[in-house]
Amino acid sequence: MVDLFGIVLWPFKWVIEAILVAFHSGWTAIGLDPDAGITWVLSILGLVLVVRAALIPLFVRQIKSQRKMMEIAPQLKKIQEKYKGKRDQFSREAMSRETMELYKRTGTSPFASCLPLLAQMPIFFSLFQVLDNAQKHPEAAGVGLLTAPLAHSFGTAKLFGIAPLSATLTANQGIPLVTVIGVLMIALMTASQFITQLQIMSKNVSPETMASPMYRQQKMLLYVLPLVFIFSGIAFPLGVMFYWVFSNLWTMGQQFIVIRNSPTPGSEAAKAREARLAKKAARKKQVGGEPGTTTQIEAAPTPRVNTQRNQPVGKNRAKRTGERRA
Repeated sequence: MVDLFGIVLWPFKWVIEAILVAFHSGWTAIGLDPDAGITWVLSILGLVLVVRAALIPLFVRQIKSQRKMMEIAPQLKKIQEKYKGKRDQFSREAMSRETMELYKRTGTSPFASCLPLLAQMPIFFSLFQVLDNAQKHPEAAGVGLLTAPLAHSFGTAKLFGIAPLSATLTANQGIPLVTVIGVLMIALMTASQFITQLQIMSKNVSPETMASPMYRQQKMLLYVLPLVFIFSGIAFPLGVMFYWVFSNLWTMGQQFIVIRNSPTPGSEAAKAREARLAKKAARKKQVGGEPGTTTQIEAAPTPRVNTQRNQPVGKNRAKRTGERRA
């Protein structure tokens, strides 16, 4: 039977192996133990940096889409209220048509916010398979640059010389450290996901959007989505958990920068940004004066010099003048 899933993931696995091997070679070149778990964890960190940097355009599109979706939430509410209680085929088609026209007119797509996550899923599953195959078949090479010796090193690498990167919470091989690291990773995955969504919901939403039904739905997902990591994380190998934690931390930091520098108009983040800019402008004014103005220095008064020419006086006239003064 043809493995369609494996065929689809093959190019992703090849790229992942190439990036992992490149970073592993770099860390080994500076003196790290090639078979140590920390060396492979740092290689996974390098994989995250490369993948997330490549996904920045999709992330920017996601932020813009989320912002627009929240901005048009009141308009969506009006369309829904217009057809509320109408269950006939004509009304459903009309509501769907008006909704799609609104999306098209505002350049919004309800699926755009999922693009970075969907784009990462093949990477995630590919890394899972690369690590799983390296652990189950350490004598076999990968699909690309992961040679048999490197696959064996990756599959048998252990953190602190104790916890294998291929171990999971459900198959911890009786090693307590695997459980400790696994629980810590799940906690970090859940917390980072929650904080990332909370940044949007609490700081980057306008008051009009907060009153919309879509905002209430998003707020429910704020508490539901992190739970996915709790129930699914128990089946993730530690190496895959490290990838997901690093990726979530990247998203959290990236989200913070975007919200701080380009917030939604009318949101708390926008008001905070305006306050920062006003404070910065006031500080600049105190230090250097108004931009574009020149301080005038008042010059000291110049003594007046008599430049009138004295006319020559004759002897007889000078004599009469002297007698008159006397």
